[in-house]
Amino acid sequence: MRRTNVFRPVFDHDSRRDGYRWRGARVGRAIGGTRIGASVYELPDGERTYPYHFHNAMEEWLVGLDGTPTLRDPDGERQLRRGDVVCFPTGPDGAHQVRGPGTVMILSANRAPEVNEYPDSGKIASRPGGVFRKADAVDYWEGE
Repeated sequence: MRRTNVFRPVFDHDSRRDGYRWRGARVGRAIGGTRIGASVYELPDGERTYPYHFHNAMEEWLVGLDGTPTLRDPDGERQLRRGDVVCFPTGPDGAHQVRGPGTVMILSANRAPEVNEYPDSGKIASRPGGVFRKADAVDYWEGE
């Protein structure tokens, strides 16, 4: 069996976009996981993981590993501490975004197909598929 350590992760990807700068370690992949995904994100002060979003098919969990990251969810913002665990259920009640400083691990059910929604920007992302603006929606019978 493979193993890794979430307190000494091997960072294998990053984001350099302004406001979304982080280093990540795909710990689920590192241990050979296929049904449950897990990634560790190291977030500098003020930087976020991803835009505020929710999943329609996939539950996610967050585990605070270090620092004082801030969680934004439908109830507002709150600071997390080492050891805090939060569940993001499917649908709008599970909307979330994490901002540093801190290190968190996010676990997910690795389900496809999946549809994510981004309330702040009015977008929908499907996997497989792409990213679309909700404002461009058409009638079900359009083009038939």
